[in-house]
Amino acid sequence: MIQTVVKRDGRIVGFNEQKIMAAIRKAMLHTDKGEDERLLYQITDRIAQRGDSQMTVEQIQDSVEVELMKSSRKDVAQKYIAYRHQRNVARKAKTRDVFLDIVNIKNNDVTRENANMNADTPAGMMMKFASETTKPFVDDYLLSPESREAVEHNYLHIHDKDYYPTKSLTCCQHPLDNILTCGFVAGHGASRPAKRIETASVLACISLECAQNEMHGGQAIPAFDFYLAPYVRQSYIEELKNLEELNGESYKDLYEEPLMDYLKKPLDGLTGKARAQQHAVNKTVSRVHQAMEAFIHNMNTIHSRGGNQVVFSSINYGTDTSAEGRCIMRELLLSTYDGVGGGETAIFPIQIWKKKRGVNYLPEDRNFDLYQLACKVTARRFFPNFLNLDATFNQTDEWRADDPKRYIHEVATMGCRTRVFENRFGPKTSVGRGNLSFSTINIVRLAIECMNVEDKDARIAKFMAKLDEQLEIAAKQLDERFQFQKTAFAKQFPLLMKSLWIGAEKLGPTDTIEPVINQGTLGIGFIGLAECLVALIGKHHGESEEAQELGLKIVTYMRDRVSGFCDQYHHNYSVLATPAEGLSGKFTKKDRKEFGEIKGVTDHNYYTNSNHVPVYYKCSARHKAEVEAPYHDLTRGGHIFYVEIDGDATHNPQVIMSVVDMMDRLNMGYGSVNHNRNRCMDCGFENAADNLTECPKCGSKRIDKLQRITGYLVGTTDRWNYGKLCELHDRVTHVDHGMQDLFPADEA
Repeated sequence: MIQTVVKRDGRIVGFNEQKIMAAIRKAMLHTDKGEDERLLYQITDRIAQRGDSQMTVEQIQDSVEVELMKSSRKDVAQKYIAYRHQRNVARKAKTRDVFLDIVNIKNNDVTRENANMNADTPAGMMMKFASETTKPFVDDYLLSPESREAVEHNYLHIHDKDYYPTKSLTCCQHPLDNILTCGFVAGHGASRPAKRIETASVLACISLECAQNEMHGGQAIPAFDFYLAPYVRQSYIEELKNLEELNGESYKDLYEEPLMDYLKKPLDGLTGKARAQQHAVNKTVSRVHQAMEAFIHNMNTIHSRGGNQVVFSSINYGTDTSAEGRCIMRELLLSTYDGVGGGETAIFPIQIWKKKRGVNYLPEDRNFDLYQLACKVTARRFFPNFLNLDATFNQTDEWRADDPKRYIHEVATMGCRTRVFENRFGPKTSVGRGNLSFSTINIVRLAIECMNVEDKDARIAKFMAKLDEQLEIAAKQLDERFQFQKTAFAKQFPLLMKSLWIGAEKLGPTDTIEPVINQGTLGIGFIGLAECLVALIGKHHGESEEAQELGLKIVTYMRDRVSGFCDQYHHNYSVLATPAEGLSGKFTKKDRKEFGEIKGVTDHNYYTNSNHVPVYYKCSARHKAEVEAPYHDLTRGGHIFYVEIDGDATHNPQVIMSVVDMMDRLNMGYGSVNHNRNRCMDCGFENAADNLTECPKCGSKRIDKLQRITGYLVGTTDRWNYGKLCELHDRVTHVDHGMQDLFPADEA
């Protein structure tokens, strides 16, 4: 007798004979003779009584076919078999249609889910084939019923779900000194430790590339200046030794002699050791510049992930005050300013300037001149972004200005916005750590479901209850993924779990990664705070103080609940201001289909990213900053702030400095500036002219604007999905007449 049924997705449910009867009745009604109730019950009882205690859906359907064929109603059997075949075809049709879109390089939300991935290449196609077939497997076999239901009903999005079965982690801040001083094994070859700046630059690239193939998120270097600085000195010594061989003199007393800076100067009038020293400095600066050029070039041309994507790379720098560290930063910035190839803007790595008072922010600070250069470069090339180490939540008592390894106690970030710093299970640092996985809650949908409650207080209370329920589901789902990830063996991640992750050096090849990965973070994200607030009280936080108060209440509640999950599950949970790309349109499309077009909520083709003021809302840069600033402390899993300016910023780096000043005054953590940058898709020519339609260099009419999406620059909007293209079209500038007067004089 049948008691339980194994469904196609692997779930085991109680046997329900009504489903057999309904299927047979449907087949009978499609015949000329119609329904035969006696036969209907007879066949159903026979199958139920004679079947095994547990059967699959397919086995039960096979039994129905056999019984119908044995009966006098062969016509019903034919209809049942035909209907069953049609259902099988329908189940496969969705996969078939998706595959054909990939094969035919259709421009849609599947093939354009990730703007930095070229899904039109053979490798890109293979990745999309794998991705689209893996996601259903995760839904059917790896998610709990509760999580699966939350995903299915558009409450929850599991990021990088296609990588779920690989047990991979999201991102990592590379302790590059481990790689440079010890070397590492990548594939079939071993790399020796670096001895000169050129080798150090190449090893930095290889480290990022190899780790990208082991992970599903981005790769970052938390202290690029500190890590590469020693190889400037080694290269300088190498140049002195070359001169010793050439001149037959000894310059050993110059090897370790401190230098204030590495600056190219003419040799005119210099003699003896002074001439030799300046010559060595000049040669070293040239080598460093070439090494930085090579680093940038490699990060934009070396592909990973099956030869389909360049590495999602970020580098943090700005606080090394040594002459060697300053040389690294200066030449990196100058190389970035010049551009790559035909002078185009480099997409990667995302460069992040770590701003800190007493180091590089005020005119009297040692690295203030490099900060000025950084602002000049950003005004032309979008990068570097700016990370505010002076924000209260980015500080630690462990940091000391005279500590040669003070970078260990400085927060670093991924370019997209991911922040890893606090740690319940080890040192408070970004180095050697990363995010394990993250999932995002659709708070807009929760608010829409409460709109029918007339009393405002009751409406908000109902929303908070729904939010609490989804937070519980998200926390549990992330723990379930963690429990799956921790079963991976160290040998599955030959670089990450040997040279990069904190504590990984203690693992043997067949040890699981469980002992070390709890150093990472689990992120609970949210999307559409603006639309959520409109659904609840009619206005978003950019246009209403009441809405801002409610927005802060919502995200503060999330922060507090997530803190509780840290104790409950014993993980480093954090709230993430989600960087939504394909998700922003995906959530909206489903909600609009179910609830219709709601003004200010579902009437755009996307939801606003996290806690941002809507891109279409016209306001000053200062107002936008004042509204978004308080959320940075609440979203310690990652956040970002942008200002959109109109026109050419190339000759106005003061605009960039004004934004950093805003971040400093308002206790913001991370941000940057977007501005005009035209790009010829044929020759790479760039400028900032308004409404450029023809390239002045090659005559091509294939002109695109260089744009930023979820923190990353993208070389062409051709690869943007529909939702993000709509958002791009709606973006408005936040400053009309410059930014010099953002704050009154008495606030300066």
